[in-house]
Amino acid sequence: MALVNEHFLKLPGNYLFADIAKKVNAFKATHKDADVISLGIGDVTQPLCPAVIEALHRATDEMATVQGFRGYGPEQGYDFLREAILKNDFLPRGIHLDIDEVFINDGAKSDTGNIQELIRWDNSIGVTDPIYPVYLDSNAMIGRAGMKDDEGRWSNVTYLPCNAENGFVPELPSHRVDVIYLCYPNNPTGTVLTKDELRKWVNYALKNDTLIFFDAAYQAYIQDDDIPHSIYEIRGARKCAIEFHSYSKTAGFTGVRCGYTIVPKDLTAATLQGERIELNPLWLRRQSTKFNGTSYLSQRAAEAIYTPEGKEQVKETIGYYMRNAAMLLDTFRRLGFEVYGGENAPYVWMRTPNGTPSWQFFEELLYGARVVCTPGVGFGPSGEGYVRFTAFGNYEKTQEALERIEKWMK
Repeated sequence: MALVNEHFLKLPGNYLFADIAKKVNAFKATHKDADVISLGIGDVTQPLCPAVIEALHRATDEMATVQGFRGYGPEQGYDFLREAILKNDFLPRGIHLDIDEVFINDGAKSDTGNIQELIRWDNSIGVTDPIYPVYLDSNAMIGRAGMKDDEGRWSNVTYLPCNAENGFVPELPSHRVDVIYLCYPNNPTGTVLTKDELRKWVNYALKNDTLIFFDAAYQAYIQDDDIPHSIYEIRGARKCAIEFHSYSKTAGFTGVRCGYTIVPKDLTAATLQGERIELNPLWLRRQSTKFNGTSYLSQRAAEAIYTPEGKEQVKETIGYYMRNAAMLLDTFRRLGFEVYGGENAPYVWMRTPNGTPSWQFFEELLYGARVVCTPGVGFGPSGEGYVRFTAFGNYEKTQEALERIEKWMK
């Protein structure tokens, strides 16, 4: 008899955004003429930039010839993209990496979920709270998170609250933790860490032999020159951190699927006997076994965003979304809401009025204004009493949604 992995049974019945879709569909079923505007799920709406489209056409034409056809590619990614990443994303910031430290993937979600396979099931983990659900759910699937209580807290997880009271800057753990997840600019709060604040985490990791999983999926949205784009801008981070990048929000690749992970060769973890093992070759072994590489077309498309034309076009699209974010912030502040983020990230984090539970506010907004947000509690216990709005919508639709919310408030 095959036995099920019972750790899966500890997970919530649905992934957060599946729950949102279920509730929205139920509303539409009973309000068939309703025009619902979503400012909830963080999917992009603007088309791929011309440089990317041209690269996709060229790559497609190549695949139509005997000489240009490509089958299985290298699991780590093609050198042309990895070299472009090193030259454009890291060297300008004084970060020197080896090409073998770059692993191309099909989007950051895959690697942020799979990276925990490199460590033992009984490692302790710490997470900023609220947090992107994939981090915890992937650890729960292997049994590392423990059991979930009625308040949504996992028993084997150290929660590091981020809220208005501490300025959304998490405090260092009061005890040693084996692995810590950081995401900055942050999803869902839209807040950031300064270099001095991030340096504290690197120093903690080096002192306590802690591994940091650093999600930099939204680094392209940083507007402030003093905010780090990569944890490797901090001295010593190569010895304690793995970093994840995504083209999904940077260049609208949510449907194209491409990103990359940096696993430095300096990074090691210990065996029970105290032997230090390099994680870079282990991740290569894992990827070679379970991943067949990102498509050639997607990698050529990603390479195109590093051309002079691609850089300008991507910058223009990011500016479009940040204009939405500014409109969200301005309108919510004018209406008297307490809001955060939205200045160096495409998310606006809003405190619900009068302590309204986040799922209740979600439903009130859906039924009252026909606008969708994301309940903050879906990102963790400290998200209760907040909701997230995304700036990835169409500008005119975002404007209309805000007009509806203002009318609803009155």
